[in-house]
Amino acid sequence: MLHVLAVLAAALLFGTTGTSQALGPSGTTPLSIGVMRMVIGGAGLALIAFTLAARHARRSDATPRPRLGARPVLLMVLTGACLAVYQPLFFLGTARNGVAVGTVVALGSAPILAGLLEWALTRRIPSPTWMGATALATLGVVLLGFGGEAGSAGGTDPLGLLGSIGAGASFAVIANAQRRLLDDGWDPFTVVGAMGASAAALCVFAIPFVDLSWLGTASGLTMALWLGLGTIAIAYVLFTWGLSGLTAATAATLTLGEPLTAGILGIFVLGERLSALAIIGLVVLAAGLALLAWGSRAPRDPEPFAVEA
Repeated sequence: MLHVLAVLAAALLFGTTGTSQALGPSGTTPLSIGVMRMVIGGAGLALIAFTLAARHARRSDATPRPRLGARPVLLMVLTGACLAVYQPLFFLGTARNGVAVGTVVALGSAPILAGLLEWALTRRIPSPTWMGATALATLGVVLLGFGGEAGSAGGTDPLGLLGSIGAGASFAVIANAQRRLLDDGWDPFTVVGAMGASAAALCVFAIPFVDLSWLGTASGLTMALWLGLGTIAIAYVLFTWGLSGLTAATAATLTLGEPLTAGILGIFVLGERLSALAIIGLVVLAAGLALLAWGSRAPRDPEPFAVEA
């Protein structure tokens, strides 16, 4: 159950991302926000995670450690690259289609893509609990996405839609790659630290090509620090520790708490008025998360996938 709560807490932090962007200064771009979020957050994530990994290693000296070969290095770099790519794609989606819709599409596509990718890699069929919870949550996402704001004509911007789906795909790859590393015996904090370090290193090269003048304002600096430290460094440490006790598909479904949080913040902080259909979507989404949390109440999410006969 603690693993479920950790992933849900991470989802709540993730859910503040779009609102933080909307409350930030003018003159920003999805790429510039994404770059600074990742440089600050990736560095902070690496520092926290590697410190925790070192402490864990000292406490378990007798435990055999996996060998650092080409496969784990490639998987770690892959998670960093996907995390770096996720940033501008996510902010492109929220900039084009709004916080609620952009977040909903990005995270709504993640569990479907994560489940399909995990099935392709393992050929294991998801359990009835996961399928039921994901069906409910995905239905809520669809209702929320189509409902939109009250009085709006509906519809989404195609480029923003592609950006959000691309962000969801990036997240699905991260979840599955980290699951493979954890299954190989790698310490969760080593995994997430390597992801943050490689993502920050990649984004540093993009700094000369983006306009960061907004970073000189108080609101810009506050936004960058929160997006980096709160929604990356702390959130991904929680998410990765939670993932160590769950399947990638289950963790991805739990992170549907992000669009739930984004929708609530959009209503009460940004003043967005959701339609009745969108409000129903929020309720259905919450029901799916509750079902998944109930199904994962055991200490170690027992056999969430049934092996295909």
